[in-house]
Amino acid sequence: MTSKVIYLGDLRTECEHVKSGDKFITDAPTDNNGKGEAFSPTDTVATALASCMLTVMGIKAKQMEGVELKGSTAEVTKIMKAEPRRIVRVEIKLNLEGVQTEKEKKILENTAKTCPVLNSLHPDMEKEIVFNWK
Repeated sequence: MTSKVIYLGDLRTECEHVKSGDKFITDAPTDNNGKGEAFSPTDTVATALASCMLTVMGIKAKQMEGVELKGSTAEVTKIMKAEPRRIVRVEIKLNLEGVQTEKEKKILENTAKTCPVLNSLHPDMEKEIVFNWK
Protein backbone atom coordinates (compact mmCIF):
# COMPACT_ATOMS: atom_id res chain seq x y z
CA MET A 1 0.00 0.00 0.00
CA THR A 2 1.29 3.46 -0.94
CA SER A 3 -0.96 5.74 1.08
CA LYS A 4 -4.04 6.02 3.27
CA VAL A 5 -6.62 8.77 2.93
CA ILE A 6 -9.08 9.63 5.69
CA TYR A 7 -12.12 11.80 5.04
CA LEU A 8 -12.21 14.26 7.94
CA GLY A 9 -15.54 15.81 7.01
CA ASP A 10 -16.29 19.31 5.76
CA LEU A 11 -14.70 18.46 2.36
CA ARG A 12 -11.25 17.83 3.90
CA THR A 13 -9.01 14.75 3.72
CA GLU A 14 -5.83 13.73 5.48
CA CYS A 15 -3.40 11.83 3.26
CA GLU A 16 -0.66 9.70 4.80
CA HIS A 17 2.34 8.19 3.04
CA VAL A 18 2.50 4.71 4.58
CA LYS A 19 6.28 4.15 4.45
CA SER A 20 7.32 7.52 5.93
CA GLY A 21 4.24 8.52 7.91
CA ASP A 22 4.37 11.93 6.22
CA LYS A 23 0.92 13.57 6.01
CA PHE A 24 -0.81 16.39 4.17
CA ILE A 25 -4.32 17.82 4.10
CA THR A 26 -6.52 18.54 1.09
CA ASP A 27 -9.54 20.84 0.96
CA ALA A 28 -12.12 21.34 -1.73
CA PRO A 29 -11.44 24.62 -3.56
CA THR A 30 -13.63 27.67 -3.02
CA ASP A 31 -15.07 27.35 -6.53
CA ASN A 32 -16.34 23.87 -5.63
CA ASN A 33 -18.02 24.35 -2.24
CA GLY A 34 -14.82 24.22 -0.20
CA LYS A 35 -12.80 26.48 2.05
CA GLY A 36 -9.64 26.39 -0.11
CA GLU A 37 -7.47 26.31 3.02
CA ALA A 38 -5.08 23.68 1.61
CA PHE A 39 -4.15 22.02 -1.66
CA SER A 40 -7.18 20.67 -3.47
CA PRO A 41 -6.89 17.15 -4.92
CA THR A 42 -6.49 18.65 -8.40
CA ASP A 43 -3.84 21.07 -7.08
CA THR A 44 -1.85 18.03 -5.96
CA VAL A 45 -2.05 16.55 -9.47
CA ALA A 46 -0.72 19.71 -11.11
CA THR A 47 1.93 20.15 -8.42
CA ALA A 48 2.96 16.49 -8.74
CA LEU A 49 3.83 17.15 -12.38
CA ALA A 50 6.29 19.90 -11.44
CA SER A 51 7.70 17.87 -8.56
CA CYS A 52 8.17 14.84 -10.81
CA MET A 53 9.93 16.88 -13.50
CA LEU A 54 12.36 18.41 -10.98
CA THR A 55 12.95 15.00 -9.39
CA VAL A 56 13.81 13.15 -12.61
CA MET A 57 15.96 16.08 -13.72
CA GLY A 58 17.73 15.88 -10.35
CA ILE A 59 18.34 12.15 -10.85
CA LYS A 60 19.82 12.82 -14.29
CA ALA A 61 21.87 15.77 -13.00
CA LYS A 62 23.49 13.50 -10.38
CA GLN A 63 24.75 11.35 -13.28
CA MET A 64 26.25 14.38 -15.03
CA GLU A 65 29.55 15.80 -13.82
CA GLY A 66 29.36 19.32 -12.42
CA VAL A 67 25.57 19.72 -12.69
CA GLU A 68 23.64 20.60 -9.51
CA LEU A 69 20.02 21.75 -9.75
CA LYS A 70 19.70 22.72 -6.07
CA GLY A 71 17.73 25.94 -5.73
CA SER A 72 15.74 25.37 -8.93
CA THR A 73 12.03 26.14 -8.66
CA ALA A 74 8.77 25.51 -10.46
CA GLU A 75 5.73 27.75 -10.76
CA VAL A 76 2.50 25.83 -11.33
CA THR A 77 -0.80 27.09 -12.75
CA LYS A 78 -3.81 24.77 -13.00
CA ILE A 79 -6.85 25.63 -15.10
CA MET A 80 -10.14 23.83 -14.52
CA LYS A 81 -13.13 23.29 -16.80
CA ALA A 82 -16.69 22.22 -16.08
CA GLU A 83 -18.86 19.57 -17.72
CA PRO A 84 -17.27 17.34 -16.68
CA ARG A 85 -15.22 19.11 -14.02
CA ARG A 86 -11.56 18.39 -14.75
CA ILE A 87 -8.10 19.87 -15.17
CA VAL A 88 -7.99 21.16 -18.73
CA ARG A 89 -4.55 22.80 -18.67
CA VAL A 90 -1.41 22.82 -16.53
CA GLU A 91 1.29 25.43 -16.99
CA ILE A 92 4.71 24.74 -15.47
CA LYS A 93 7.49 27.32 -15.46
CA LEU A 94 10.78 25.71 -14.41
CA ASN A 95 13.45 28.14 -13.18
CA LEU A 96 16.64 26.11 -13.31
CA GLU A 97 20.04 26.65 -11.68
CA GLY A 98 23.44 25.06 -12.13
CA VAL A 99 23.49 24.16 -15.82
CA GLN A 100 26.24 25.53 -18.07
CA THR A 101 26.06 24.03 -21.54
CA GLU A 102 23.39 23.70 -24.22
CA LYS A 103 24.00 19.94 -24.26
CA GLU A 104 23.23 19.71 -20.51
CA LYS A 105 20.09 21.80 -20.98
CA LYS A 106 18.87 19.59 -23.84
CA ILE A 107 19.48 16.37 -21.86
CA LEU A 108 17.64 17.71 -18.82
CA GLU A 109 14.72 19.10 -20.83
CA ASN A 110 14.28 15.73 -22.55
CA THR A 111 14.45 14.01 -19.16
CA ALA A 112 11.72 16.29 -17.75
CA LYS A 113 9.48 15.58 -20.73
CA THR A 114 9.59 11.85 -19.96
CA CYS A 115 8.68 12.03 -16.26
CA PRO A 116 6.19 9.38 -15.08
CA VAL A 117 3.53 11.90 -14.03
CA LEU A 118 3.57 13.59 -17.44
CA ASN A 119 3.30 10.18 -19.10
CA SER A 120 0.33 9.34 -16.84
CA LEU A 121 -1.78 12.42 -17.54
CA HIS A 122 -4.58 12.28 -20.12
CA PRO A 123 -3.37 13.33 -23.59
CA ASP A 124 -6.29 15.77 -23.94
CA MET A 125 -5.01 17.79 -20.98
CA GLU A 126 -2.94 20.71 -22.26
CA LYS A 127 0.53 20.97 -20.74
CA GLU A 128 2.68 24.03 -21.25
CA ILE A 129 6.23 23.54 -19.98
CA VAL A 130 8.65 26.49 -19.99
CA PHE A 131 12.34 26.05 -19.15
CA ASN A 132 14.08 29.19 -17.81
CA TRP A 133 17.82 28.59 -17.48
CA LYS A 134 19.74 30.94 -15.16
